[in-house]
Amino acid sequence: MRRFIHAWSEGEQNPHLLDPTALSDVTLMAPVPDPGKIFAAPVNYRDHQLEMDEAVQVSGLGLFLKAPTSVIGHGGQVQLPYLDRRFDQEGEVAVVIGRRARHVSKSDALDHVFGVTALLDMTMRGGEDRSTRKSFETFTPMGPWIVTLDELPGVESLTFSCRVNETVRQDSSTARLIWGIADLVSYASSITTLEPGDVITSGTPAGVGPVEDGDSIEVTIDGLGGSLRVSVSTEGAVPCPTKVEQG
Repeated sequence: MRRFIHAWSEGEQNPHLLDPTALSDVTLMAPVPDPGKIFAAPVNYRDHQLEMDEAVQVSGLGLFLKAPTSVIGHGGQVQLPYLDRRFDQEGEVAVVIGRRARHVSKSDALDHVFGVTALLDMTMRGGEDRSTRKSFETFTPMGPWIVTLDELPGVESLTFSCRVNETVRQDSSTARLIWGIADLVSYASSITTLEPGDVITSGTPAGVGPVEDGDSIEVTIDGLGGSLRVSVSTEGAVPCPTKVEQG
């Protein structure tokens, strides 16, 4: 997929990859199974800042990185690693970079975006660094697919929801972001070179909550034509080796 996105950015087309295939005939992987980088925005909705009682938000925190090996696709299973820690769901709108970007302005940032996908930033609560608490294997479900920007009404005003066991926990819009999508892409490009297939996820609104064994989670973004769905399991979970105050 990263090669395909790069070819798209160069104006090339691969006829084989563009052949239509019935969805019922395939098992979906993550739309970008091996992104080079995953940037995530902490505390990027004011209502989430209030519910978490955070003193600062994204403007004072910058971005953090999630491990690319934490990615799974639609229909996958989130494996909770520990039996004695709290784990929360965080539904988010993510963008996939389409063109190499370095020091791009906010006004040019969306020209470097290939498309939009749904993402779950699964989180262990506690005092460890964010990248640690959010990078366990299976902690970045993504999908079910990518929709290019020309097929969407506007990336800066996408409505989306997150359900746990069919109950709506989160319902918001990217219009409520503190830093919008263009801000995030521009800022990330000031840190390092963004490559085709890199992922930037925009942060989560109020409504995060604990998940446990047997739960199902669903993220729906209006205009994507499908929802990201995963299940939760504690199979193989063990006691946590670190003892920190959970927050």
